[in-house]
Amino acid sequence: MSRREAPPDAFGRTAREYELGRPLWPEELLDRIVSDLELRADAAVLDLGAGTGKLTRALVPRFERVVAVEPDDAMRAVLREVVPRAEARRGSAEAIPLEQGEVDAVFSGEAFHWFATPEALAEIVRVLRPRGALAVFWNIGLEYPDLGEEAEALIDETMERGGMPGLPRVLSGEWRAPIAAAGFEELREDELERELVTDREGWIANLLSVSSIAAQPNEDRTAFAARLRELVPPGELRRRVNTVAYWTRLRD
Repeated sequence: MSRREAPPDAFGRTAREYELGRPLWPEELLDRIVSDLELRADAAVLDLGAGTGKLTRALVPRFERVVAVEPDDAMRAVLREVVPRAEARRGSAEAIPLEQGEVDAVFSGEAFHWFATPEALAEIVRVLRPRGALAVFWNIGLEYPDLGEEAEALIDETMERGGMPGLPRVLSGEWRAPIAAAGFEELREDELERELVTDREGWIANLLSVSSIAAQPNEDRTAFAARLRELVPPGELRRRVNTVAYWTRLRD
């Protein structure tokens, strides 16, 4: 029997932890993509599935207009707080609150695998201008800190209980097919390996924001975090991730 998946709509339960624990996106990688797509500073762009605005805040200095669409009220409240210059709107990939041909590009960070469907791609195409661009980003973990056997067992058990997170969807590559079918050019890609440094609270917050754990009851998440604080001493924690990006344009 295949392992059940964690739900994609539980992140709002840990909106503050998401904001604290999730990393920002590397500026140099974003610059490469913006340059390759020839997006100008006066462009209008959309951050789809924006969460607390981890990608939104990197788009705001680059573009004249940035719309951030996020379905979860708690996530969107944090987004409005930390990225006030963006237009934060309630909506989803299947129902984007924009008019036809309103933006030059759609960006999505750590979210596209949840809505890579023909319906969502049809909406993305609808709001894009001719030759509009699509760019998606993910962080793929490579190396994690050694937290000790007991802490590692606790993390594995808690994630197993919550269901399979979204990463296998990313690694499967199945999200590519709806893009190709929607009339986009062949995907271009780039990556950047980097070391992320955080403290114990940032590390715990990151774990709490994973879909497998975010979906669990409040008391279970609280107990999980408390036990980790007992097992993992305060201090600096390092991990290596590969930040991957894919981008394309609508065909003529």
